[in-house]
Order: sequence, then C-alpha cells, then structure tokens
Amino acid sequence: MADFYQNGVVTTLHNLTNRSTEDLEAELLSFSKTRPLGLILPSLYSELEGKALPDIIDKIAKVPYLSEIVIGLDRADLDQYKHALDFFSTLPQHHRILWNDGPRLQALDAKLQALGLAPTELGKGRNVWYCMGYILASGKAESVALHDCDILTYDRNLLARLIYPVANPQFNYEFGKGYYARVANGKLNGRVARLLVTPLLKALKRVLGTNEYLEYMDSFRYSLSGEFSFRRDVLTDLRIPSDWGLEIGVLSEMHRNFASNRICQVDIANNYDHKHQDLSLESTDGGLSKMSIDITKALFRKLATQGYIINAENMRTIKATYFRIALDYVETYRNDAMINGLELDIHTEEKSVEMFAKNIIEAGENFLSNPMETPFIPSWHRVTSAMPNVLEELKQAVELDYEEFASKAKADATK
Repeated sequence: MADFYQNGVVTTLHNLTNRSTEDLEAELLSFSKTRPLGLILPSLYSELEGKALPDIIDKIAKVPYLSEIVIGLDRADLDQYKHALDFFSTLPQHHRILWNDGPRLQALDAKLQALGLAPTELGKGRNVWYCMGYILASGKAESVALHDCDILTYDRNLLARLIYPVANPQFNYEFGKGYYARVANGKLNGRVARLLVTPLLKALKRVLGTNEYLEYMDSFRYSLSGEFSFRRDVLTDLRIPSDWGLEIGVLSEMHRNFASNRICQVDIANNYDHKHQDLSLESTDGGLSKMSIDITKALFRKLATQGYIINAENMRTIKATYFRIALDYVETYRNDAMINGLELDIHTEEKSVEMFAKNIIEAGENFLSNPMETPFIPSWHRVTSAMPNVLEELKQAVELDYEEFASKAKADATK
C-alpha cells in the first residue's frame, strides 16, 4: 500500500485502498456518458505473437466504458495486417488499426515528407503521433489513455486508474502520468529511471541551479513509464520526439503548455513487468545504451530552450556529479531490495552507471555538434495549418484499409 506523501509540484494520486476494478469501472461508465473515453495501443506486429498482447486484448474486451480503441501497427506486411484485423476483431468496442506500413498511410506520409512535416525516424514516437492524429480526426473520444502492448502483468485496474484522472469531470487534469514499482521475478528493475534519470536530474540541479523545469521533472516517480492519459485538446499543440526521448519529451511539452496543477501522476499497479531491453554495453545503436543517449539529449535540448548553456566544460562537471550521485543510489537501492527480499546485482548496477556516465558525454557531444537538429515531430496544429485536409485524409486511409481487408481477413481466418 502506498503512502499519501505529496512531493514536488505535481499532484500524486495514490493507491490507498486497493479499490476494486468493478467499482472504478462503474464510475468510469457513468463518466463516459458525457465524456467519451478512448485508448491508444502502439504495437509492433511481433507483439501479436508474444505472451503479453493476447492477454491484454482479452482483458480490454471486457472493459465497458471505452468508446474507441486506436491501434498503431508497425512492421507489418499485408498478410500480417490482415492477421491483425482478425486478432483485434475480438474487441467489441469500436476500434481501428493504423497500418503504418500500408500503401495508403505511406502515401500520406510521403505528402507530409514533401512538406517537411513527417516524422523523421521510425519507432514508437512516430506510431504514437499518427495515432494521436487519428484520435483528433475521429472525434469519438474526449479523454484518452495510452499504454504499451508488452505488459506481462496487465489487468483492467491498471487502465481504469490510468484514465480516471482525465475522465472524472470533477477533476481539472489535462494529463495523467502512470507510475508503479518496477519489480518482477524477485528483482528490482527499471535501471534507466533509477540509475540515469533520477541522479542526472539531481546532478543538473546541482550544476546548473534549481529551476522550475527540473523541479517539475524531478517530481515524477517514474518519468519513463509508457502509460499516460490526456484530454483530446492536449494533442493539437504537442510536439514529441520520435526516438527514445518520447516519454521525457511528452512531460516536457506538458510543462511548456500547461500549469502544473493541470498535470498529475497516478499509481496504476502494485506489480508491473514488461519486455526488457539489453544493456548494450558494446554498442550505442540499441538497447538501454541508445535509450540513455536519447533521454539525455532530450533533457539537454529542453534546458537549452530555457537559456541554460550546455558546453564541453560543464558537461564534464555534470558527468562527474552524476557519477557520484548515481553510485550512491546503487547502495540505496541495494538496501531497499534487501529489506524487501529482492535481488540486486551490484556489479551490473555499477556497470550500468559507468555506461550511462559515458553516454551522458556522448549525448552532450552529439547535442553540441548538431545545433540545427530538429528532433521533434511537428505539432498537429502546424501540420493542419500547412495541409488543412490531413486529418480527414488520415481517417479516410484507415477506413479504406479496414473496408478493403476486414472481410477478407475474416474469410482467411475461417479457412
């Protein structure tokens, strides 16, 4: 059971009573009559063949309050898209799949590329951005939750608690960030959040001085969670990164666009586990190594926009300060793990800190050597200004894909 302590500038909504899913869903169903609720699921095709997503869909199918489910499907050919149509057909709620690799959405992407408005990198950020565009285009949901498709410990209570802050008409929140303890199989997980983000934010405050943005970011208990919820009007002006900086970028955009009393974080799970990324000690092109670089660059970019000078001299100071703080946290987390009967490999923890410290320097060098880099996907407000019919074209492409292949998918599935 969580404590009731409020820290930082962002409201924390705790799990104090383990309120039943049935009770929460009954209340959400009443909210949905005047405030329609939706869900975004950004997915790789490979996740349809994994353990987590079939279980997630089976449970979402029993959720009574959703008006719309939008699935972003990446890395799928035609046969895989048709299989996805059949796979998600068990959902009784209105749902649509964005076949991001299909010719219709690729043609729309090419139009946006010609205007310099398309996402420049493949990945979750691009997938989420197009799903957000479809939410704007369809107009079926006023409040929307988004969560990953690889959650091995999923239950309906997670979704109910995640969407509740933006669904309840008595609340004024525009955005809710999910948080939870990263514990699974007797181990303490979440290394990037524990050993990179938290100590790096502390180091930045110590070196650059405390400011409103760093206090805001340091208020989040799990800033890297892939679970958040929002009111639809948030989406128009949101600029998000297309790389691993997505979660940090979304939080930064919320800070730019809204007062902190319109933002909250909510405890959504007692236990959470999902697909784990490799540490990737030998390469910065993938795994936690690339993730740490992208996240660090996202923080540096935001600080630079606020007038803070990031240069080679203070980069070394930031790295050294981070390294000392992070090593102290290793001992803290070891003790936390021990009192809870959990495993924590000190050697692996310190190897992670060493790699993150090295990658802070690499991220800084990359940031300094590419002053003209524009890593953010343009806001939908800008895109619709340049291409007024884009949302209608996006919706039409998705509908035409569905109309052309849904019946064929059902026929193929019965063969």
